[in-house]
Amino acid sequence: MSLFRDDGVVLRAQKLGEADRIITLLTRQHGKVRAVARGVRKTKSKFGARLEPFSHVDVQFFSRGSELIGRGLPLCTQVETIAPYGGSIVTDYGRYTAGTAMLETAERFAENEGEPAVQQYLLLVGGLRTLAAGLHESHLVLDAFLLRSLAVNGYGASFTDCAKCGLEGPNRFFSLQAGGVLCPDCRVPGCAVPSPETLVLLGALLSGDWQTADSCEPRYWREGSGLVAAYLQWHLERGIRSMRYVEK
Repeated sequence: MSLFRDDGVVLRAQKLGEADRIITLLTRQHGKVRAVARGVRKTKSKFGARLEPFSHVDVQFFSRGSELIGRGLPLCTQVETIAPYGGSIVTDYGRYTAGTAMLETAERFAENEGEPAVQQYLLLVGGLRTLAAGLHESHLVLDAFLLRSLAVNGYGASFTDCAKCGLEGPNRFFSLQAGGVLCPDCRVPGCAVPSPETLVLLGALLSGDWQTADSCEPRYWREGSGLVAAYLQWHLERGIRSMRYVEK
């Protein structure tokens, strides 16, 4: 029997029995963790409200073995709130749908339970913090999160230099398979030809240049979101279900 403590973001909460829930978290040290929280659906529960999606928490787990991830699910025995991002996110439809897509994407990139995914965890915490603050358009925060998640998982896209030969940009032809823009010599069939302003926007979102991103016109936001969604789907090999509800 062992106790483990970790920081985590609640990704999902599923009903279990009459009063319990299975909580899925993305944690700093242990990656994705599924654990049972007993009695949290009762009105007298001490920490039921702290284990809602979007919550950033400090949680203690009880495991019957020497490892947190074993043959059975560990128990959540203690929870302290670090940041209740859900309070600001769930009251706004745009933030809520963007946030839900962020949680689903983070879970997809951290599929193996118990395998650390520190960069993905830090990206998710930062993304939810930015989303909850409401300083930028919610879909821009989502696209920035998606592009950076792809990058830290080995699928970083190029929006200036040629992704194949490295020719300095700007280049115009965007290829999902090639990993970004291509020069005329490397162009392959099926390339998209987005507006130069759209490529500037996507580069700004990837690098964190919010001044450039916020000043971009809405028509380029929409085109950029379409490219990001297609690029994400190509590498995950299936879409993120929550993306269909995101406001553009």
